Amino acid sequence: MELTQLFLLSEFLSEEGQEKFWNFVEASQNIKTSEHDGSDYSSYHEMLKAACHSLSPLQQNLLKFSLALRSYSATVQAFQQIAADEPPPKGCTLFFAVHGDKTCEFESLGNLLQGASERPKPFLFKGDHKYPVSNPESPVVILYAEIGSEEFYRNHRRLVLKAEAGEITYVLRHYIANPSKEKVYLSGYGVELAIKSTEYKAKDDTQVKGELLFQFTVLNFWVFFSLLDLSFQSAARILTAPPVDGLMVMKDLSQNFPTMARAIMKTVVSSELRAEIEENQKVMLPESNMVLFKLFTLSLKCINDFSFPSSLIDVLRNEARVMEGLHSLGIEGLSLHNVLKLNIQPSDSDYAVDIRSSAISWINNLEVDSRYNSWPSNVQELLRPTFPGVIRQIRKNFHNFVLIVDPVHETTAELLNVAEMFFSNHIPLRIGLVFVVNDSEDVDGLQDPGVALLRTYNYVAQEMDNNYAFQTIYNKVKTGDQLKVEHVVSVLEKQYPYVEINSILGIDSAYDQNRKAARGYYEQTGVGPLPVVLFNGMPFQKDQLDPDDLETVTMHKILETTNVVEYIMNQPNVVPRINSRILMSDREYLDLTGMSKGCFNCIKPDVSNSNTIAVPMENDSFVRPVTFWIVGDFDKPSGRQLLYDAIKHQKSSNNVRIGMINNPSNDPNSQNTVVAKAIWAALQTQTSNNAKNFITKMAKEETAKALKAGADILEFAVGVKAFESPKVDFILSHAIYCRDVLKLKKGQRAVISNGRPHVLSICNLPLPPFFLSSASDLVMKVDALLSAQPKGESRIEYHYFEERYSAVKLRPKEGETYFDVVAIVDPVTRDAQRLAPLLLVLNQLINMNLRVFMNCQSRLSDMPLKSFYRYVLEPEISFTADNNFAPGPIAKFLDMPQSPLFTLNLNTPESWMVESVRTPYDLDNIYLVDNVVAAEYELEYLLLEGHCYDITTGQPPRGLQFTLGTSTTPVIVDTIVMANLGYFQLKANPGAWTLRLRKGRSEDIYRIYSHDGTDSPPEASEVSVVLNNFKSKIIKVKVTIHHLLHSFLYSCPLLSCPSYKYIYSFRGFTGGQKNEDVKQDKDDVLNIFSVASGHLYERFLRIMMLSVLKHTKTPLKFWFLKNYLSPTFKEFIPYMAKKYNFQYELVQYKWPRWLHQQTEKQRIIWGYKILFLDVLFPLAVDKILFVDADQIVRTDLKELRDFNLDGAPYGYTPFCDSRREMDGYRFWKSGYWASHLAGRKYHISALYVVDLKKFRKIAAGDRLRGQYQGLSQDPNSLSNLDQDLPNNMIHQVPIKSLPQEWLWCETWCDDSSKKRAKTIDLCNNPMTKEPKLQAAMRIVPEWQDYDQEIKQLQSLFQKEKETGIPALTHALNGILFYLQVFKQLEMLLRFVQYALGFVKKKKKKKI
Repeated sequence: MELTQLFLLSEFLSEEGQEKFWNFVEASQNIKTSEHDGSDYSSYHEMLKAACHSLSPLQQNLLKFSLALRSYSATVQAFQQIAADEPPPKGCTLFFAVHGDKTCEFESLGNLLQGASERPKPFLFKGDHKYPVSNPESPVVILYAEIGSEEFYRNHRRLVLKAEAGEITYVLRHYIANPSKEKVYLSGYGVELAIKSTEYKAKDDTQVKGELLFQFTVLNFWVFFSLLDLSFQSAARILTAPPVDGLMVMKDLSQNFPTMARAIMKTVVSSELRAEIEENQKVMLPESNMVLFKLFTLSLKCINDFSFPSSLIDVLRNEARVMEGLHSLGIEGLSLHNVLKLNIQPSDSDYAVDIRSSAISWINNLEVDSRYNSWPSNVQELLRPTFPGVIRQIRKNFHNFVLIVDPVHETTAELLNVAEMFFSNHIPLRIGLVFVVNDSEDVDGLQDPGVALLRTYNYVAQEMDNNYAFQTIYNKVKTGDQLKVEHVVSVLEKQYPYVEINSILGIDSAYDQNRKAARGYYEQTGVGPLPVVLFNGMPFQKDQLDPDDLETVTMHKILETTNVVEYIMNQPNVVPRINSRILMSDREYLDLTGMSKGCFNCIKPDVSNSNTIAVPMENDSFVRPVTFWIVGDFDKPSGRQLLYDAIKHQKSSNNVRIGMINNPSNDPNSQNTVVAKAIWAALQTQTSNNAKNFITKMAKEETAKALKAGADILEFAVGVKAFESPKVDFILSHAIYCRDVLKLKKGQRAVISNGRPHVLSICNLPLPPFFLSSASDLVMKVDALLSAQPKGESRIEYHYFEERYSAVKLRPKEGETYFDVVAIVDPVTRDAQRLAPLLLVLNQLINMNLRVFMNCQSRLSDMPLKSFYRYVLEPEISFTADNNFAPGPIAKFLDMPQSPLFTLNLNTPESWMVESVRTPYDLDNIYLVDNVVAAEYELEYLLLEGHCYDITTGQPPRGLQFTLGTSTTPVIVDTIVMANLGYFQLKANPGAWTLRLRKGRSEDIYRIYSHDGTDSPPEASEVSVVLNNFKSKIIKVKVTIHHLLHSFLYSCPLLSCPSYKYIYSFRGFTGGQKNEDVKQDKDDVLNIFSVASGHLYERFLRIMMLSVLKHTKTPLKFWFLKNYLSPTFKEFIPYMAKKYNFQYELVQYKWPRWLHQQTEKQRIIWGYKILFLDVLFPLAVDKILFVDADQIVRTDLKELRDFNLDGAPYGYTPFCDSRREMDGYRFWKSGYWASHLAGRKYHISALYVVDLKKFRKIAAGDRLRGQYQGLSQDPNSLSNLDQDLPNNMIHQVPIKSLPQEWLWCETWCDDSSKKRAKTIDLCNNPMTKEPKLQAAMRIVPEWQDYDQEIKQLQSLFQKEKETGIPALTHALNGILFYLQVFKQLEMLLRFVQYALGFVKKKKKKKI
């Protein structure tokens, strides 16, 4: 446990900065030797002491909170999995990995390093711990070790020495050679005990003896009292409590509402409270429940994603960093809040250059050219629906494609061929050309092929038009060849035989239009090396300029772009020049607040008291918002040039000031620092204007040359004493700062604007104290602090509501930085059950000004809360009375009413997949009579979610298949991409995983084009995904079809020919695979799917399985939804499978977050029966039968599997209509259903057969989910979700009606039809409300026999489990016993026979 805490502490600190991580690694070796009593409590606090010396009080609280949450347990486990994938050498407690080779001994490291350069470097993950002084060019040594062990520290010190010597790049990963099997308790989840309806009795009588009467003695008052004002009355009860107790009252009230409702109804609501709440509701934000941190909105939708506690740490950490930084700069109170409102986050847009330039020669114009006359010009055409992938042809220049090329470059011909293909195939794309050629007037077209081509293009364009010139000029150049003058001449001679070549190409040519303008435009835009392709002004990446990729990307851009050129060019992301150093997306900033306590001691004391090295401004009182630090060796030409350019820029702007940091190329001395010393002397002795003029002279090359030639420095009027001083301490301090803080090499140049370094990648380290504290400094520091924050949702302005009567208010501690937290909540909602405990924990973590506004509902028509709730969340690790770690946080329900029947639901983070692992109780039917019910759940998997799109069409590649695995096991799980949002999900444990297209049709047709949110570079061939925390991991993958199929797409105009349609029909997937690893003999296995929750239905399920096994000769495989099965069933089913010789598999799928969530367990189970049939089962399963748990089968189900569905994706049995007394309950015979079905039958969902191949092919699952999403928003729709939905969709997804005998149900079918029944279903009877168990025994004669057989099997299983001796051994022992008995009986019989024979002989003798 202690070692685990070390890991978790180190991971928290690593997110504060790698320097803090490595400092803690060094400090942690003294923890074990510290004097303490050896208890968990004392060692825990020793570790905190080592970790917290560089943390603020708030950060320390967050650290303790993260330890209580075990937020970084997944991170540590991920490193363990990465180590296991190496794999580690046998018998090692730690090991080194060098470019794929491994060793346990440090002495062997030298041998591995010798050949390391010949092996590829390992991929380093974002969460890896790289020693900061490592040399990036050196071999990478990864140490897998356990922090806290003596062996680790010994090897760590050796590796640090090698890293500091520049010999290696040192990376540390956590690794435990012999991990403990003890599991830890997590927090950050909710547990609900919902009151269950007892309309139909669903309790298993094998668990409880005697008759149980479920009466709602606690809740019977519902029908007698008014519910109208419960929300207002609850708010009044909360607000009458003292402010310090208000949150506790809200927690107790919302989490135990069913037992408190009676008392609440007696509360009187004042008119002032009601009026204020109603007045506030006029200005409140639309959502009724939310939390706002410092004007940063966290909707309760975010809180309901129970990964929120982990995410909350990130939010608080980032907010605290800004607030404490501002506080350290002297900004407090209301001023601090106003600064936080500033929106100075840099834009993360893709920048574009303005293409409204005369330098661009446009080949076509969609709005005026006659070839596009047949196209509509109305922009409203954009609203017309089209098939996916079809490009709208509108006579507007929506899409602009500009090629900036050097005609001589070998790739130019290929790029022009792509453009010509777009033009000739009538793609709605305006194409422009910019030929960048030699613009010297001395060079003519007879010497330079680029100039020759430009002049020929201009000549042909004047004689004919631009598009004819475009299609003519490159005819003679083969792909990959370079343009030559002879190529141009041959084109002219062929097309214009009577024209004199010299007049066009020669020195006196009149066809030089755009020659200088084109080069000027190219240089002015700064778009980088040629060739460049712009789409609506945005340059494509270099790796997108491959001709095949260029086609794909351009077509994708056309499909997603709808802006006209003037509108596009006026967007804020359009700039006159693209400077990649300034506009790059990865922005890092220096910490200029001086808050970092882990500072390098790199500044000499005498320097820290010096004046300044910033160039003094003319007016020191003038606030200059932009501060540039110029870093370089000012005794070198390159450094002086950078400084001169900066001073030149400053003269043109009053908003800029400049500081200088000298970074000498060599060890500084009085001879090689003449200019640097002169600059420093000027700053020490001269007035501001004189110093600026002097430094400007010093930055000029002629001055430096004069000094080098022996000129006297006194000619420049500097302070003689300051200059002649032999000390170079200030230069040494600058050099150390550049090396240790800015991470620069000797002499390397840099520009830092308001704390943001350009070109460099540096650590977040403190500012040396040699800068003036002024208004301009303050602006610079605040700008750096706010800009460095992660980009998130923008802060919102809101008006404070009236808070005299309707708000719980907690005031912050005086004199400290505080969070301004506003919560808006209805106290009798599920959101309040979660929010109250969260705010209570927050109150212990942070200093906050809290206001909780009541947002009550009036005129309630139903009980608002019908459940008890507990939210498991603790601010800090707890200990037992003897100072040992407490077992862990748990949810406790005490003083519960005993009469109601409860069902237990777990509300976990979206990324968690949990299962119950230990409990003998029926968690679906909890009856608290003299019982203490205990249950234990386990986090089984973390969820990887994603969205996938085909960049060619912009649509999801429906049916595409992904696999997830490791390097040693490529396929561990697989999944299919939905058409709904291109969604897919895969389950995995913490670790590093590789996402691949499944071998077969997916890999044959598609390739991964790009990916976002992953842990590998976008251009990497393999997609690496690291699951290392409990937060949701959502990635985005873009795919494209292989190059071989691209030519098919453009083989005829408008993408409308049969070949195009063929390709896109071919791109649908049906789940069948060509590869042999997924083939199966479908005739040999009958797949049956069923769901159950609660011990009674699991009992029914076992009996249903037995009835199937008794009547079906075909080998069987049962598929069960794992989500709701009890530990008892999961423990018994392998035993039953072995005894009855059948296969089984447990399947699970997490309800997608974007799909409307059901809250009632029964409705969730109904949803799983119908909504996820296409993704629940492996793709090789072509047909599956669903059989309800409470069914008895009386025939061979192979007959149903082979039933002809006539092209329908599934077949259902219609409801019987032969039992006439039930006519009043047949809702489908009238109203909506009668009109919707239009004479068709309404089908029951207790038994159905699904052709999964057809189901996937027609995207039935996607259609059903789409319809469900629309209908489920209305709580009154889809009452019986699992059968209402397919019946509602009968017109879009046809149902094959199975013969009536396939399902007989006493409720709806008459007695005479029972003898023909192939299956009997125990439907609920709305007339009699007969309990299912009773109905089963009465309706199905064989049911009790099956039940007894299963009970005997369970008894046998239990006996084996208790004794550990298999049943076969018992049987053999019994047989041996009876054999011995038989043997003795045989001997006795022989003796009797002998005795009888002896008597007979005697009688004969007497006669």
